[in-house]
Amino acid sequence: MVEYEAPQLDAVFRALADPTRRAMLAALSSQPLPVGELAAPFDISLAAASKHIQVLERAGLIQRTITGRTHLCQLNAAPMHAGLEWIRHYERFWQQRVDVLEALLKAEDKVRKPRAPRNPRRKP
Repeated sequence: MVEYEAPQLDAVFRALADPTRRAMLAALSSQPLPVGELAAPFDISLAAASKHIQVLERAGLIQRTITGRTHLCQLNAAPMHAGLEWIRHYERFWQQRVDVLEALLKAEDKVRKPRAPRNPRRKP
């Protein structure tokens, strides 16, 4: 098995497990946003949004800079790479299954040769 730093990988997957956090990351993929703007599209309180942001920060997926009273969040996609590599390790197992399925379907197609349509006017 491929070795990864388990706590960091766990934190990334935990952060990505929530649809609100995934949507926040999607919003941050185009530009950095202040916390208020990041929370605005969601029907949640600012305190709840802040908790989501803290989960993303602990996973290393966002960086927050504070200037005065403005908290600006910026995407840091680098930690997702470990998750991608972990998934890629298992891709060969999925690919083997797909290859077997493809071979079975091709074999079945060879067995089932299409018959010519019968002419209803002709008697058999």
